[in-house]
Amino acid sequence: MKTLVQKFGGTSVRDSESRERAIQHVKDALAEGYQVVIVVSAMGREGDPYATDSLLGLIDYPETHITKRETDLLMSCGETISSVVMTHELQQQGVTATSLTGARAGFLTTNDFSDARINKVDPTDIVKYLKTNDVVVVAGFQGQDEDGNVTTLGRGGSDTSAVALGGALQSDYVDIFTDVDGIKTADPRIVENARTLQVMTYNEIVHLAYQGSKVIHPRAVEIAMQEKIPIRVRSTYSQDAGTLVTAKKDHTVDQGFKDRLVTGIAHVSGITQIKVLSEDDPVTLHNDVLTALADAQISVDFFNISMDGITFTVPTDRLTQTTTIIEAFQYRYQIVEKCAKVSTVGAGIQGVPGVASKVVKALTRYNIPILQSADSHTTIWVLVKEQDLENAVNALHQVFLEER
Repeated sequence: MKTLVQKFGGTSVRDSESRERAIQHVKDALAEGYQVVIVVSAMGREGDPYATDSLLGLIDYPETHITKRETDLLMSCGETISSVVMTHELQQQGVTATSLTGARAGFLTTNDFSDARINKVDPTDIVKYLKTNDVVVVAGFQGQDEDGNVTTLGRGGSDTSAVALGGALQSDYVDIFTDVDGIKTADPRIVENARTLQVMTYNEIVHLAYQGSKVIHPRAVEIAMQEKIPIRVRSTYSQDAGTLVTAKKDHTVDQGFKDRLVTGIAHVSGITQIKVLSEDDPVTLHNDVLTALADAQISVDFFNISMDGITFTVPTDRLTQTTTIIEAFQYRYQIVEKCAKVSTVGAGIQGVPGVASKVVKALTRYNIPILQSADSHTTIWVLVKEQDLENAVNALHQVFLEER
């Protein structure tokens, strides 16, 4: 029998009204002849009693003294609670359902607590319970390692759980339900004219996700691309089709796809630029700094190496740790705080001349200084001051996504 995986995020299960909307989507799928596997996140966001951040507050995270293994055990409680509540409310409405933890659902992971990777998904128990139930509700974001320890998959891990299950079950689709009606050309809180994309490639969404678009986790998209499982990003609060994420060859919905140069504008704030200054031996400096940062698991971005030193960016919440490392080598450095990364993403960029020039002209028009830049086949990145973020995103959206 054909199966459908539906993932409901925290805002989709935070209260009874939201869960009622979610259950209606479940009933619609059942009416279409699907057997349904639901993956749920913890209920709500920080401040709600069972949200992940609220649970972490119980142990004064990140200043806690307990181990990551124990932290994972605590964090997994939110999704477990959510799965049982959803199962209860489905049963109240006459839908036969049962709930499973990530471990019982067959998720075997590495032992990298708080950021585990999935090694294997064995859906044997899910298949067994689907024989006697309309729906199986799985606690997302969690699994277990080879020693039976509870593990969690990192932020956005419920998306990853859902897509991995979709692959293991060879589902027709994985539906990611959220509080927006699909993937937008930009953040609608910043760009009033942002529009919903009907269809896009795995490659396009994974780049948008890595550059700051928070609708779906990039690791989930990578799994979907490997397993060739179509994803539909939809709103819990409407019946709209949302955005279909699939392979390029399957594009039949968006007639403008072939002419689409840019797919969207993404952004990340909370970035600090650091320049470490070279005195006499730049090669040693480069090696010292980059090696030490890698050993400390600090991810650097926008790095430029020159004989004058090395310039890069780090998330602001890693700034103190980064400067401590630099000072240990007694290198001089300069910092520019409150920066933001703005990314112009599109599969159509590759091989097209003049795109970078358009980016520069758009930002110059608004007197926005570019602190650093970089590019790839599908993305052009610029670093700007955080105070210029909103104008930068709107300027680029206007040039690439409104002039058609």
